[in-house]
Amino acid sequence: MSTQSTAGIDGAETTDHPSRSDGFVRGVSEVIGGPLGDHAVALDRPAGREGRFWTAARIVLALVCLTLALHWVQKSPCQDGAWQNNVQYTRLCYTDVLALYYAEGLNEGKVPYVDHPVEYPVLTGYLMGALGLPVHALGVDNPGINQGRWFYNLNALVLSALAVATVAVILALRRRRPWDAALFALAPALLLTATVNWDLLAVGLAAFGLLAWARSEPSLYGAVLAALAGVLLGLGGAAKMWPLFILGPILVLAVRAGRVWAALLSIITAAMTVVLVNLPVAIPYRESWGRFFELNTTRPIDWGTLWYIGRYLDGKVSPSAPGKLGPFEWLNANIPTLNWLSYALFGLACLGIAALALLAPRRPRLAQLAFLVVAVFLIFSKVWSQQFVLWLLPLAVLARPRWGAFLAWQLAEVCYFAAFYGELLGAATNRPVFPEGVFVLAASLRLITVAVLCGFVIRDILRPERDVVRHTYADDPDGGVLDGSPDAPWYVRWRDRSSTGSAPADPVTV
Repeated sequence: MSTQSTAGIDGAETTDHPSRSDGFVRGVSEVIGGPLGDHAVALDRPAGREGRFWTAARIVLALVCLTLALHWVQKSPCQDGAWQNNVQYTRLCYTDVLALYYAEGLNEGKVPYVDHPVEYPVLTGYLMGALGLPVHALGVDNPGINQGRWFYNLNALVLSALAVATVAVILALRRRRPWDAALFALAPALLLTATVNWDLLAVGLAAFGLLAWARSEPSLYGAVLAALAGVLLGLGGAAKMWPLFILGPILVLAVRAGRVWAALLSIITAAMTVVLVNLPVAIPYRESWGRFFELNTTRPIDWGTLWYIGRYLDGKVSPSAPGKLGPFEWLNANIPTLNWLSYALFGLACLGIAALALLAPRRPRLAQLAFLVVAVFLIFSKVWSQQFVLWLLPLAVLARPRWGAFLAWQLAEVCYFAAFYGELLGAATNRPVFPEGVFVLAASLRLITVAVLCGFVIRDILRPERDVVRHTYADDPDGGVLDGSPDAPWYVRWRDRSSTGSAPADPVTV
């Protein structure tokens, strides 16, 4: 595997080149002359010591800026807010950011939660107010400006900065594998959904939380970074709930490594952060604050989910007798049962992931487990909005930076994106754009490709020699205080006892 992780000049680690290490990229590279040659010395310098201006990291940062610029162009037909003749669907440019500027009363100067309930966690509401209220004030003084356009563009600037920052974090976490970040930078899902909603706020905060954890170490400084990781993940959880799920894998891995103190420090600071961020709204404006929880508790099966596919199959595979409901249709009519079933399946999946982490022949990497947890949450959730793909993007890049399966997943996301807008247009005009089965097929492809990615990650965990990141790094570059740590003595004794049927004769030292 010398082409994937080699000791270069002066024993330093050289940069990974996908045309050498990734079979898919190597095959595609034949179109332009084949993989990078063995004598390409200028490109094979030790990581961080390239002599050219256009280093791999700078190229990737330029690529994400290009993707975001193209996204802005793609959304431009909707920026004036004059959505006539369903242009927001026919041009695929709908965005909650612009729609909610009016729906949430920001154009009237209403303060989120104070004057109007908001359907999102509080940090997202704070961002909406922080950007929307100044735009409204500007519009009052300058009646000629289009407030919706100003609000959208201001949000696009902030969210794009967070996307660029996320790429920078991936580059910092993968200094020896900078081209991995190109998966995020060039992702079609980023091009299509970057500013559909405010999800990049949580993505950016979660990325910085992972970076803080990755820099933690067994020292006072490392403890501060572990606490900072908890604060950042807590802030991410106060924007969208999913960043809090990353704390579970951190705890399980810390238990196996015998460094629970670091994980508990992150969990405690994350919990405190979530509470402190929510309190200013939860206490004086409890009803407005509870709108998010009420909506998620009462909403039925949403488009494109596993449950939606099941509802469709109810009527195709085994049509019910008149007056009787199929199992998925029954769940849609009994929302509390649907909620508990969804939570139960997610909980069981998390227990399975924890068991996988403890039984794997080698301690898994944090990104692998984090990807699996967030993926199974989406798979079993009753809501899977189009922009939720952004949650998985950085985790997929860090967990399994392989271009072939990643691009297959992205193709499925593009198909779902187009089918979803066709479904929206059909609902708006009462004239179906295509048969319902087309949309269900697109939703199924999205679900299947995510499940396949989960399967590949699980295989890499069970067969660590197939994990390409471990070809470049000795252990886990995202592990922080866990990186390079041996398994805890109690765990080693337990594994020995499990494998031999009896306790080892001598104490095990690690």
